[in-house]
Amino acid sequence: MTGLEAASVACALAAAVLFAIAGVTQQQTAAAVPEGGNLVTRLLRNPRWWGGTVSDTAGYGLQIAALALGSVLIVQPLLVSSLLFALPLAAYFGGYRLTRGTWMLAAALCVSLAIFLLVGNPAAGTVDAAATRWAVPLGAVLAVTAVAVALGSTPRLTAGVRAALLGAAGGLLYGVVAAFTKHVTDLFEDGFGAVLTSWQVWVLAAAGIGGYYIQQRAFQVGPLSASLPALTIGEPLGAVFLGMVVLGERLQVGGAGLILVGAAVLVMLTTTVALSRVEAPATQTVTTPATAPPPENPHRR
Repeated sequence: MTGLEAASVACALAAAVLFAIAGVTQQQTAAAVPEGGNLVTRLLRNPRWWGGTVSDTAGYGLQIAALALGSVLIVQPLLVSSLLFALPLAAYFGGYRLTRGTWMLAAALCVSLAIFLLVGNPAAGTVDAAATRWAVPLGAVLAVTAVAVALGSTPRLTAGVRAALLGAAGGLLYGVVAAFTKHVTDLFEDGFGAVLTSWQVWVLAAAGIGGYYIQQRAFQVGPLSASLPALTIGEPLGAVFLGMVVLGERLQVGGAGLILVGAAVLVMLTTTVALSRVEAPATQTVTTPATAPPPENPHRR
């Protein structure tokens, strides 16, 4: 491994840790807000939530640095490890221990997602497409997102299922952001006028803001073990779907490789559903300071 590759790995792992810290911090603060309360206002007034946002931003900075120093095929799978950092952090601050089954499910999810990213790795297509070509596929993603949000807002479902549905919805919107990012980045070469007059920029901005809000809602209604895995798989699945259908990207596999990718997707979905059923123990002891928000179970208010 060269020095640049080692630096890339270090940046990617540091980014994963920062993403984990951000997820745990934001989930704890969002879970402290009653569902009838004003989530946005309460979060914006909470210094801990802003601390999580700073950690998130720093993580993205390190992610960019990692991609600049090394291959995306190394960086992206390493970033998935944020889930393995986030779950024990949530357990530590929530005053409970993760079961062996939860560890195994999280590890299986990370491995399957890494396989999906490494083996599937779609070949680049075009960076832009006409609005008419985007209409139906983008509409389908937004429709699935809307259904997930509606179901995730249904009180009769368990907290874990609701958090998973909202997490998946937020992830799908982040997938929309990923699908538009390359084209929007290229627009800056033509000046800010080209950026501001491009419809893609506004779709990207709306998807990013919407995804971030829905992510906080997912953190509010249920445990991190449910919302974060769904969020983690929603983004690449949404981005790959739009990339293949709209931008002409193609998976660079066939035969056994395609079967492996299909199996990885199946494992990703299965483990995510299983993790959505994992709840923090009802008898957990809070180890955070008295002034900190309550642990990740939103029903303990």
